[in-house]
Amino acid sequence: MKKLVTTILATSAAALGLFFAGTVSADAATTYTVKSGDSVWAISQKYNSTINAIEHANNIQGHLILPGQQLTIPDGTSTTTTSQAATQQQTANTQATTTYNQQASSNNQQAATTNNTQAASTSTSSSNSSYTGSNMKSYVLSQMASRTGVSASTWNAIIQRESNWQANVVNSTSGAYGLFQNMHISGGSVEDQVNAAVSLYKAQGMQAWALG
Repeated sequence: MKKLVTTILATSAAALGLFFAGTVSADAATTYTVKSGDSVWAISQKYNSTINAIEHANNIQGHLILPGQQLTIPDGTSTTTTSQAATQQQTANTQATTTYNQQASSNNQQAATTNNTQAASTSTSSSNSSYTGSNMKSYVLSQMASRTGVSASTWNAIIQRESNWQANVVNSTSGAYGLFQNMHISGGSVEDQVNAAVSLYKAQGMQAWALG
């Protein structure tokens, strides 16, 4: 953003320099005394100026001039240069404003995207940090992956094989209980089963599920 503002200021300064350069040239003017039969058009042609420039410089209304009247005749070339410089300044300022607006819009879009991503991540993390009854699978896999370092897909395969995601199933032969078919517990909530599975993993590693 700092670089963008610097660029805008530099562009505007350069255009302003052109404007003042043209204005200085316009100061070179000629004084003319109106004669009988003169017209603003004839005087402008004689001095390579324009009707508008002469009338504007002398506050002439309705093209009316009088013999003996002193007129300041601005140079036509300088007037054109001033006009061109002003046009260049306006163009430069417009381009700088457009660039600034585009950059600001881009920054706003990037910020909005980042905020949305962070909000979605926070929401997902929050939904997986506590068991609500309807998020069992995401909760269990998130907890096991974060607390053991073993991927969620691996834990999904283990639970699918051991209990088919039945939280209260009991092996009638071994007495193993729950999602992980843990023989060291005989009951407990989903949270209790996760805690027991983490403890079992820390004690025996993946060998507890015949994967070591």
